[in-house]
Amino acid sequence: MEALKATGKTLEEAVEAARASLGCTLDQMEYQVLEEGSKGILGFGAKPFIVQATRKAEPLTDKAKHFIRSILDKMGLMAEIRVREEDGNIRVNLAGPKMGLIIGYRGETLDALQYLTNLAINKERSREEYTRVIIDTEGYREKREETLKHLAEKTAWKVTKYGKSIKLDPMNPYERRIIHSRLQDYPNVKTHSEGEEPYRKVVVELDQK
Repeated sequence: MEALKATGKTLEEAVEAARASLGCTLDQMEYQVLEEGSKGILGFGAKPFIVQATRKAEPLTDKAKHFIRSILDKMGLMAEIRVREEDGNIRVNLAGPKMGLIIGYRGETLDALQYLTNLAINKERSREEYTRVIIDTEGYREKREETLKHLAEKTAWKVTKYGKSIKLDPMNPYERRIIHSRLQDYPNVKTHSEGEEPYRKVVVELDQK
């Protein structure tokens, strides 16, 4: 946010004017005095205080939490939002009733919430500054990962037994990576993705080498 200037007869008045213009609390603001004011003599030669102020950048964890809260409020859902930083990522866990509505069909709603949150906190950041937000509830992502690993192995077994390639249902990039990774060293099969998002699919086929 760009800095703004504010004036006042006293330093307190100048700071308060800056705070009101920024629409924040004093502890959310940083300022510096550009010009010291003076009362003058009998009111003559009086000079106002001039300050330059900016709003402090909101911590990414707080920004993510506030954004998610706003979305859940619009959905009419109650949830406790726990946020932590881990390995350069922001991990969010949601807990409360009706978490199935947040997860959605095959995690589609949860993925959409995660996607929007990533956009919200990174929209003014460079590629180098990008911080990934991972949202989960009720251990869904871990359970889903185990389900996909099992699906990958079962599909590979069918491909090697019947000698025919198999196309899986459309998946998001994260889920496709799980399938590819699980079968990377599986004997006699190989994988690739085909199609356009959001209908891109993993294809498991015999490795003819």
